[in-house]
Amino acid sequence: MMSKTEKRTFIIAEVGVNHNGNIENAMKMIDIAVLSGVDAIKFQTFKAEKMVSKIAPKADYQINNMQNNESQLEMVKKLELSFDDFTWLSNYCQMKKILFLSTPFDLGSIDFLKSIGMPIWKIPSGEITNLPYLVKIASMHKPIIMSTGMSEIDEIETAIKLLNENGAGEINLLHCNTEYPTPFEDVNLIAMQTLRDKFKCDVGYSDHTIGTEVAIAAVALGAGIIEKHFTLDRNMEGPDHKASIEPNELRLMVDSIRNIEKALGTAEKKVSDSERKNIFIARKSIVAACDISKGDTFTEKNITTKRPGNGISPIRWNEVLGCIANKDYTEDELISD
Repeated sequence: MMSKTEKRTFIIAEVGVNHNGNIENAMKMIDIAVLSGVDAIKFQTFKAEKMVSKIAPKADYQINNMQNNESQLEMVKKLELSFDDFTWLSNYCQMKKILFLSTPFDLGSIDFLKSIGMPIWKIPSGEITNLPYLVKIASMHKPIIMSTGMSEIDEIETAIKLLNENGAGEINLLHCNTEYPTPFEDVNLIAMQTLRDKFKCDVGYSDHTIGTEVAIAAVALGAGIIEKHFTLDRNMEGPDHKASIEPNELRLMVDSIRNIEKALGTAEKKVSDSERKNIFIARKSIVAACDISKGDTFTEKNITTKRPGNGISPIRWNEVLGCIANKDYTEDELISD
């Protein structure tokens, strides 16, 4: 168990649509998430026709990853799971003792997720300017995690105001960049701290970079929540697989975050129990630089500092200089009081 001085990051394994519309894939991913040690697994719940219009274009990364001429609506429709599927997945998560979360992308999906008792609501970056959506989420009166990709500070402020005015529970913000994958030079990770200072709330990071190091760095900078996309196989066909980590990387990320949590410790600077035994080995004492006779005066020529550190500390060097030897000393012998 972690000590009371060590914080615990809430880690969300983001499936999104990486199940490719296949509930068996989704169940496999729940099993992987459980084994990885994350706190929650998150899906995306939507009815394609309620989320995307017939004329909506695809993002560049979706075009590059899918390499076909289908519309965004056609692409998304293939990635849709039914409400019955999500009821099953929620129950499966409960059986596996992992928290089930899903981001709704339309008002009907909000109603459905409410009906199965989802305890925390995740607002994606794309909905941060959707007033009817924000009001409905707020009316759940539950804790909220809101991603802030593609958003200016004033847009985030407006969304938070709407949520608070309509009964939202505790609001947590995730710094995010909505490009898949996110170039490292666009991560701007320190902006996470700006969000915390500006809005006086807990913050985290939703990571779309390649690899795991940025998510781990975010924890070192104080992220209380980490969300990371994962996949069964990065080579699978689908819009988000290329920017996701695979099962072994997910476990490595979780282990690394837990190690960072331990390493952060407290603000108190003191000698640790593990290093205390090495003080004697690594520090130095005042010793005879040559043979010294009783009655001689200690000078910079006949005393020096050497290991081990179980004699008079060299911090007292000026106290010892000029004193008279009360006994004979051989070279390297510890000088005594």
